[in-house]
Amino acid sequence: MTIDPVAGSFRDPAGFLYRRDGVLHRQIDAAGRADYDLLLSSGLYAELSGAGLLVRHEEVDPALAARDGACKVIRPEPVPFVSYPYEWCFGELRDAALLTLAIQERALARGLSLKDASAYNVQFQDGRPVFIDTLSFEPYVEGRPWQAYRQFCQHFLAPLALMSRRDVGLGQLLRVHVDGVPLELASRLLPARTRLSPSLGLHVHLHARSQRRHAGEGASEAPARLERGRGRGMSRYKLVAWIDSLRAAVTRLDWKPGGTEWLDYYERNNNYGEVGLQAKERALAAFVERVAPATVWDLGANTGRFTRLAVAGGARGVAWDIDPGCVEANYQKVRRDGETRVLPLLLDLTNPSPAIGWENRERLSLAQRGPVDLVLALGLVHHLAISNNVPMERVASFLRALGAWLVVEWIPKDDSQVQKLLVTRADVFPTYRQDEFERAFAAAFAVELSVAISDTKRTLYLMRGR
Repeated sequence: MTIDPVAGSFRDPAGFLYRRDGVLHRQIDAAGRADYDLLLSSGLYAELSGAGLLVRHEEVDPALAARDGACKVIRPEPVPFVSYPYEWCFGELRDAALLTLAIQERALARGLSLKDASAYNVQFQDGRPVFIDTLSFEPYVEGRPWQAYRQFCQHFLAPLALMSRRDVGLGQLLRVHVDGVPLELASRLLPARTRLSPSLGLHVHLHARSQRRHAGEGASEAPARLERGRGRGMSRYKLVAWIDSLRAAVTRLDWKPGGTEWLDYYERNNNYGEVGLQAKERALAAFVERVAPATVWDLGANTGRFTRLAVAGGARGVAWDIDPGCVEANYQKVRRDGETRVLPLLLDLTNPSPAIGWENRERLSLAQRGPVDLVLALGLVHHLAISNNVPMERVASFLRALGAWLVVEWIPKDDSQVQKLLVTRADVFPTYRQDEFERAFAAAFAVELSVAISDTKRTLYLMRGR
């Protein structure tokens, strides 16, 4: 028997997550029992879990607790892959925000309230956001403002406003500010005209000013202060109206993918003819059938064309890409078509998500969330080797750490895509050759199959990790 605490679950005195023999459990201690019992007896758990808004769980024997003091032990339904807000596209972050507000509204209707509104309480399951923190609920107290108001604005509204009104890349501030983008910073970065916005003016700019003036007071008192300044108190009715105001603020924000470097790659920017593209798809399909993976990571997935082919047999796939336009378009397709096996996420492979937070363990690195059964590296190696000067051996060893099997595409130097990379720099890559590529990868992988892609100079390899 092994018990492994989940490194990111330690801040809540009500309970914590751990794995017992690899199975996820949540221990509920005395501090959380009354709130948990109210969640169930109020009917809120049944309502939220039945609607797919809150992760389901089952109660199990308290003897399965990780340590003394447990009142109850539950076994939550695990999400297929843990992702973080700084890996989400605009649409994913906005949907997570709207989920949080919907849950708070439903909770108020049943006499409860969310005591926190962290974006880390949301994950994506079957193409939709789902709330995962069963212990985030507490009884609603008449007249009390929403305890999680500031956190919601920092984790959701401020980064969404920056992404929508300034630059979509500012969502990466969530990687630096693990408790959300400070409102004063967001207020300074947003265009001056947003001060005239009824929603952003109130919930970001005025909120930031109120924080400065009342530094040291309870952060959750901000909505009550703002209401008192208008001669009103924070009743339940007004709190519901406040949630509606936040929803309107989030809904008005938008970002349309377009004009990014790789969004139209398969339509206008690639050098595959129809024959070559179909040949690549056939080869990949045969490789996937041979491996029969349950989990797939597609590194440099673009809008997920080949990810979908790789998961067609029932696998679950994460479609990673550096281009926010590609990830957004991919996610909108997932939502539009009701897809359940593809999760589009942002990733700069030369600077992947690190282990951050307390003790550098609270949020896991990319590699710590692997390995997976199959990694796709299609049209990728030349970017790493030529654009970023990463030696082939280092590329191979990193890919081996991520997965047991690899499908990798070799693109020679005389390919037009490689030539584009060499336009603005000297060709100092004499070893960028297919024989050197095979030699470098041989230390980490054994080649199982290779297929020359018709009507191109490219080769697709299926490799098994050593």
